[in-house]
Amino acid sequence: MPRGVVDSLAARGVPRRLFYFNAGFLRQKRLSRMLELAGHKLCLGLPGAGDGVAVWGQSPYAHRGERLARRFDVPLVRLEDAFLRSVHPGRTGAPPLGLMVDPVGVHFDGRTTSLLETILATHNLDNSNLMARSVAGIERLKAMDLSKYNIHESTADLPEHGFILVIDQTEGDASLRCCNAGRPRFLEMLARARAENPGQRIVIKSHPETMQNLRAGHFKPDDLGPAMQFMTAAVSPWRLLERAAAVYTVSSQMGFEAILVGHRPHVFGLPFYAGWGLSIDEMPLPRRGRARTAAQLFAAAMILAPIWYDPCRDRLCQFEQVVDQLEAEVRSYREDRRGYVALGMRLWKRSRLQAVFGRQRPICFRDDPAMALAEAAARECDMLVWASKEPEELASPDVFRGVIRRVEDGFLRSRGLGAELVPPLSLVSDDLGIYYDPSRESRLERLIAQGIAPSERTRALELQKQLIAARLSKYNLGGAALPEMPKGHKILVPGQVEDDASIRLGAGTVRHNLALIKAARAANPTAFLIYKPHPDVEAGLRPGQIAPETLAGFVDHIAQTADPIALIDTVDEVWTMTSLLGFEALLRGKSVTCLGAPFYAGWGLTTDLGPIPPRRSALTPKPDLATLIHASLIAYPRYFDPVSRLPCPPEVAVERLSSGTLPPRSAVNRVLAKLQGHFAGYAALWR
Repeated sequence: MPRGVVDSLAARGVPRRLFYFNAGFLRQKRLSRMLELAGHKLCLGLPGAGDGVAVWGQSPYAHRGERLARRFDVPLVRLEDAFLRSVHPGRTGAPPLGLMVDPVGVHFDGRTTSLLETILATHNLDNSNLMARSVAGIERLKAMDLSKYNIHESTADLPEHGFILVIDQTEGDASLRCCNAGRPRFLEMLARARAENPGQRIVIKSHPETMQNLRAGHFKPDDLGPAMQFMTAAVSPWRLLERAAAVYTVSSQMGFEAILVGHRPHVFGLPFYAGWGLSIDEMPLPRRGRARTAAQLFAAAMILAPIWYDPCRDRLCQFEQVVDQLEAEVRSYREDRRGYVALGMRLWKRSRLQAVFGRQRPICFRDDPAMALAEAAARECDMLVWASKEPEELASPDVFRGVIRRVEDGFLRSRGLGAELVPPLSLVSDDLGIYYDPSRESRLERLIAQGIAPSERTRALELQKQLIAARLSKYNLGGAALPEMPKGHKILVPGQVEDDASIRLGAGTVRHNLALIKAARAANPTAFLIYKPHPDVEAGLRPGQIAPETLAGFVDHIAQTADPIALIDTVDEVWTMTSLLGFEALLRGKSVTCLGAPFYAGWGLTTDLGPIPPRRSALTPKPDLATLIHASLIAYPRYFDPVSRLPCPPEVAVERLSSGTLPPRSAVNRVLAKLQGHFAGYAALWR
């Protein structure tokens, strides 16, 4: 919980006990939890001295609480959704991520003052740290295409640049009632837009709830004139605003976002963003005479006024952390909303795949490629394929017109081996290729090449610090203590599973562990070489074992069951074919030599002796380590929190892995893991 949240609500005049008289509060468990975490309690009964009454904004039932607050002479506190709410609109039942707790008024009713207005009028919004957070927050919401509701498609078709945008709202909205704005006001706004922009195209944008047939809007098809169109598709508010030449609104949140894009919207109501010199106001508000910048408006509305909730950690959080969480949930919705037919998925993996990729529509699992293709075509959905099991026939674009996502474990996977049937906390789904196959571009490669914004760099470097402090790796097995090592130059040579897809597709002429050891020794005849067998090989689950007598004369120490992070800390450099330990060594500032072409090679961060794709080596400028970290650990993988069972950001996965607060494996998985250890020679049965 951010420091000062509880004290700040109390200091704002919010009583500890809040009595309510609306049954809707009984159904809003998250709302109650957010207030509880902030030090406040929703109560039934009648308020006494020191208590308050809570109502939802200016809902049709708010008059009950208003009347009782006057009767008992106690404070009235109005609750409302914050400006980043959820993926789906609240009327679908989606719980909120943020809350406005206002003991003064309500932000959308400009007839009287509100907490948000007070902050804008009196707070020192020139603080450099606050403004840096605000600017970074605006950049991030634009880049990640996040808004209050997020059912829109980032890639949906948009009108050509230069249109006039008129924003519709839902009938009966409280922000419209407070300024007597009904259909006549909206028709007046449309007429003004036409008169002030003669001959220009006009686009009327419907509200998300209207698009989902939850509530009616104000404009009708008969209202359309020449060069006018309804925008009823779920399109990105940010991309739409960026293409508009002017914006007209009554009180929509899109007017706020228009200001953040750089517009000076025409405002026909009394929203919180009017009256600060950032809009053209048809209903002036003289008491809001102070000029504010867009960044200051954002800081007040998004950082200072709301309380934000982290549903994975079950605690209040800062604005930045709620953006992390919403980004994870929105990505899950956008990528998975069409549903999937999954091919090549082993039985033990299916439960976790369903939890990660089946939140929007249940996954249909098929083992036969022809049946999977037919099913996907019939359902008009996409396909999931375990990357190493992808049939050759899917490589042809004529075979399947939908999206094919190749799935693999992520780079922060679990506390335990996948070969021992430990379910992953992270998975990657790649719609271009797969990260370990350098023969074609992968989504990860494209993310690395496109670079990162300043706010993304800050997040990546902070994540790097957390990983180093927590001593995390892919499997987090720990290991035996290391013996005392001699002084001088030390090199770690990590062994790999020799039939692994990353070797088959990404290795060069050196394709076996023994050949890698010999190459490292030949290039470094006086160095102290440490060989670490792969954990799957040590467990007897995969091929690649080398007899100790064969290694004699080439390596100085065999690090059996050793902690890989302790080894990386001990050595000066790493020699590898394609092992992820090379990436983990880069995170910790070690030199890395690659004899293959892993995803982290070819960008100028490693010494490359393998077959690097020309598209990587030709890239200028070269990406730095922060870019590699952001692409590999933040933008590329999907993370799943097994505690809350929600999509989550990598920072939550880091906390789960470092603390060990993970649910136990199922009894079936534990039994199967023991059995497969006895039948390791028949690994094809479970892989």
